[in-house]
Amino acid sequence: MDTDVLIAGAGPTGLALGVDLARRGVRALVVERAGHLFPGSRGKGVQPRTREVFDDLGVGDAIRAAGGPYPVGMIWRDGRRQGEHRMFEEGDPGPDSAYREPWMVPQWRTQEILHARLAELGGAVSFGRELVGLAQDAEGVTAAFASGPPVRARYAVAADGGRSAVRRALGTAMTGESVDPHPLLVADVRIRGLDRENWHVFPPAEGAGFLAVCPLAGTQDFQLVAQFPEGTRVDLSLDGIRSVVASRTHLAPEDVTRVGWASDFRPRAALADRFRQGRVFLAGDAAHVHSPAGGQGLNTSVQDAYNLGWKLDAVLDGRAPASLLDTYEEERRPVAAAMLGLSTRIHRGEARRGAATRQLGLNYRGSSLAVETRTDVPPDALRAGDRAPDAAHGALRLFDAFRGPHWTLLAAGAAADAVLPSPAGVHVLRFPSHEAYGDGLFLIRPDGYVGWAGRTPEGVERYAARVGAR
Repeated sequence: MDTDVLIAGAGPTGLALGVDLARRGVRALVVERAGHLFPGSRGKGVQPRTREVFDDLGVGDAIRAAGGPYPVGMIWRDGRRQGEHRMFEEGDPGPDSAYREPWMVPQWRTQEILHARLAELGGAVSFGRELVGLAQDAEGVTAAFASGPPVRARYAVAADGGRSAVRRALGTAMTGESVDPHPLLVADVRIRGLDRENWHVFPPAEGAGFLAVCPLAGTQDFQLVAQFPEGTRVDLSLDGIRSVVASRTHLAPEDVTRVGWASDFRPRAALADRFRQGRVFLAGDAAHVHSPAGGQGLNTSVQDAYNLGWKLDAVLDGRAPASLLDTYEEERRPVAAAMLGLSTRIHRGEARRGAATRQLGLNYRGSSLAVETRTDVPPDALRAGDRAPDAAHGALRLFDAFRGPHWTLLAAGAAADAVLPSPAGVHVLRFPSHEAYGDGLFLIRPDGYVGWAGRTPEGVERYAARVGAR
């Protein structure tokens, strides 16, 4: 084998998976069709749950430094400010996470940060490698490229976007619908005459769609989004974008001084019929395509990678059976379907950007990996399959103890005095009773979810052996 895992696509999904595998010592190769990283801002919202993931992957501080909070929306009409508009419902502060609100980071910057982290861990991206064919057998996968030699890997992951070449090679269908027939323009621009404290919104007028201009934190640019009537051919040139801005705002054409990147698309929602076919997995936009409303696409994609990384490691290392990899689709496809529905409802004005978009409440309670041995806990209590919340006791924070590619056996409250087993490589942590955990034992997965929960240690070692915990 040339590598253990071949990852097609150097977007946020592929890079996050590359980082996770590299820190585990798994041989992985990231290949990218383009000659460089994606240059645009497209997915600019990093939700609180994804910020937790980035913290664990070692890029939390860099993401924090590169971005900023979302600005307050400002509605304009006839060149006058009409009033503020909150783009997101405010989150209630709480101890279960350090992050309560989405953080704005242009996608190109997120990718630069993940790419730098991958290099720091000894990984790399092979650019200019267009995948043109894929074959698999009982032992591995062989990928062919438009130029250069083929690559042989034990497993492959399609993280190559909504038009995934890997998905097409597999023949995997994608079921979807048009969210909105009106085309959208999205571009990174330099604009004079607008402050950087507001997200400027210009409502539809005289048959034209809306136009919004959002300052991109950490840059001098704005992200411009404009809607057009159905059937319009969108002009992506500097002159075309200047014309749109001048016709829908109080700004002059020359106030748009630069266009760094521009694209047009028709919002749609689509879900791959399968997330796994043999030794090949679909992740990110290759598996699910979202409307940009609500900022769920990039976040759901990064969390696909976070779910898959530890499972590939356990199977490749021989600590867990290959059937563990079946739980990737079992867990992630329902989540992707739910997030697609949420994105579509937000786009159509049927839901607001609130607690659900932060993704802190997502769970895997229905997963075969969620083993709850307690019979006396209420439905709203922390259960196997739930995200393990943060908590503090003095200088100790649980997230600091969870950080890293290991499993953690948390003994909380009265259970902290129990005689505990020490499955090989599993970190054992005793913690006083806490509102979120109460009294009990919790085996925390490397991706921060409760795998097993009980009152006594009975059964925890069998579970740990089953999932290759270390």
